[in-house]
Amino acid sequence: MLTTTPLPFSAEQQTWYERACAKLDPRRLQQLLYELTNIHSPTGAAREASEFMARHLGNIGMNASYRRMNERTGNVVGEKRGSGGGASLMLYAPIDTHLEGDESDSPWVGPTDPVDLKPSARMDGDWVFGLGASNPKGMIATLTEVANALIEADVPLTGDLLVAMADGGMPVDVAARDQAGMSSGVTHLLSRGVAPDFAIVMKPWNWVYHEEPGMGWFKVKVKGTLGYAGVPRGTPGFRSSVVPAAQVVLELEQWLIEYAERNTSGVVKPHGWIAGVQGGWPERPAFPSAVTEIFFDVRINPRTSPGEVKAQFAAFMGGLQARHPDFDLDWEMYGSVPGGTTSTDNWIIQSARRGWEHIEQRTHPTPDYLGGQTDGAALRRFGIPTARIGWPWPAEGSPEPLAEGLGGMGATYIPDLMPCARKIMYAVIDTLTRPRAELGL
Repeated sequence: MLTTTPLPFSAEQQTWYERACAKLDPRRLQQLLYELTNIHSPTGAAREASEFMARHLGNIGMNASYRRMNERTGNVVGEKRGSGGGASLMLYAPIDTHLEGDESDSPWVGPTDPVDLKPSARMDGDWVFGLGASNPKGMIATLTEVANALIEADVPLTGDLLVAMADGGMPVDVAARDQAGMSSGVTHLLSRGVAPDFAIVMKPWNWVYHEEPGMGWFKVKVKGTLGYAGVPRGTPGFRSSVVPAAQVVLELEQWLIEYAERNTSGVVKPHGWIAGVQGGWPERPAFPSAVTEIFFDVRINPRTSPGEVKAQFAAFMGGLQARHPDFDLDWEMYGSVPGGTTSTDNWIIQSARRGWEHIEQRTHPTPDYLGGQTDGAALRRFGIPTARIGWPWPAEGSPEPLAEGLGGMGATYIPDLMPCARKIMYAVIDTLTRPRAELGL
């Protein structure tokens, strides 16, 4: 079990913390969230939302800039410098949404009527609805409110506070927009002078995590021959690709379950799910397809390389072929992102856990296993110690009907965010009011 090293605030730090928390304003947070959710920002096309946030961070007193990637999109960085001699701490969240919010999402997302799938915002009491209103825009609004309250409280910082958000944070690969996704934006950001000593990533679930998985994308091709509906079964020269694919799906599903168990370690359980099957033409149902493709994402534990996962899958495919010598199979790994980890003894992990325990008034337990991938893995791979901290998710008690399953990650109950804001504020005060030597730097 991970342990938290106690380090009580000084009287001054406690005063600064209480003063800053008193400035946290849930109505201001909600208004920002509403305005940001009203700006559509699909992966690779987040320019308007990013420019809006750059202006907003400037208006609250940060030195803010829009970092262009191309004509359609860019990233955002705001900075509030301290007096000097301290660390730099970046509060980070992605800014792009995982869905397009248009007809191209149908029918794959299911019914598109629920309010959390709409690329426009709606407020109802303490709720904000709209595509991405929870993840990622609820996170952006919360981190911004932390910075706003800190600045209004006039806390005398020694170190520098950064608030950053980047496009390309969703686990997608949008070819039409310069292959946006798979941490493309944060990689661009970190490669161009944004170099904090520590980072805090806000993401769902009410725990502090020190590591996150990567991901591996695979495609299996089941090959046959082009057929015709009028051909009797057993006709020489015709081999279905579709029927064997059904057997491959069943065996692959079992392998994914066993893979997750076999590769679980630390706080990561690397789940995987079959995402889709494609083959043939809906407008030509008389002609069975010569190829049926199965594609899936399997998560990668930080202690397992993408190459090792590829080797594990190769062994599975070798066994599958041996069990079904009549199947004509091919496969490829077409996407890979390594996982990332930070030492549990690192300052930012310990500080985030102290903040969590201060608000929760209990010892931080061993968190639930994590399978979700974020830009935090990329931050850690760049050598930036990173803590992931979040809030209870999904929100419960919505006055509006929401999409089943993951949906649009677009329903936020503002009171749920405020304890997380106070936890993050604790780590900010803890980190940025000390000299570097006290932080292990």
